[in-house]
Amino acid sequence: MRRFSDVTRAVAWRSIHHFLTQPAFLVPALLFPLFFFTAFSGALSGIEAIPGFDFPSGYTAFQFAFVMVQASAFGGVFAGFSIAADFESGFTRRLMLASPNRRGILAGYAVAALFRAVVVWVMLMVVALLARMQIDGGAVDLVGLYTLAALVNVTALMFSAGVAMRLRTMQAGPAMQIPVFLLLFLAPVYVPLELLEGWIHTAAQINPITPLLELSRDLISGQPANLWAYAVVLAMFAVLVLWALTGLRRAERAGG
Repeated sequence: MRRFSDVTRAVAWRSIHHFLTQPAFLVPALLFPLFFFTAFSGALSGIEAIPGFDFPSGYTAFQFAFVMVQASAFGGVFAGFSIAADFESGFTRRLMLASPNRRGILAGYAVAALFRAVVVWVMLMVVALLARMQIDGGAVDLVGLYTLAALVNVTALMFSAGVAMRLRTMQAGPAMQIPVFLLLFLAPVYVPLELLEGWIHTAAQINPITPLLELSRDLISGQPANLWAYAVVLAMFAVLVLWALTGLRRAERAGG
């Protein structure tokens, strides 16, 4: 019988090993954020010349903040794919039979999701520095930015884990990915919220991703930050932890 920490370590190491050694996991995780960053910050850079766009650090930094949030969220979702794959292969069922505290399984996947996110963050920052992105935030601001990104990552994981543990098949992939995709792209991605019009402005106003995105941009530009966005992501995390834990109980009752 394995203790909580042993199960967490085993699941985390297995997921990290698969991520680093299997191109099907590693390549999309690295290429998608890089594609969005280079495409948005390059092809759309003329947006910063339109009236009303007053982001002080430039359009590259404006889009870097979005891609950080996006990559963190999808890092959690892709970790959910690993959970579904482990159910299909029978690995999770065997692990549940050997584990007295099954919450360690969920914690292990969370550690692996954070590792994946850190790898992507490092790559994005290197590319951004090579592109001479302007960073006006100080060290404390950058710590706040990466703390926010980590919270987004584990929150997205809890959502995808809840789906994966209920359905226990890779066919659950769209159910994990599409809701997160819609939330991200109904936020003010290309221009500030004030420049949006019509139904997309209304959707962005009520979208819980919007305050997180605005906070990330305030932090990277060194502007006064509205820290209540941390309360938003923490509330989302608390709700989705319950979602993931109830999904884990369903998987236990189903025998993994």
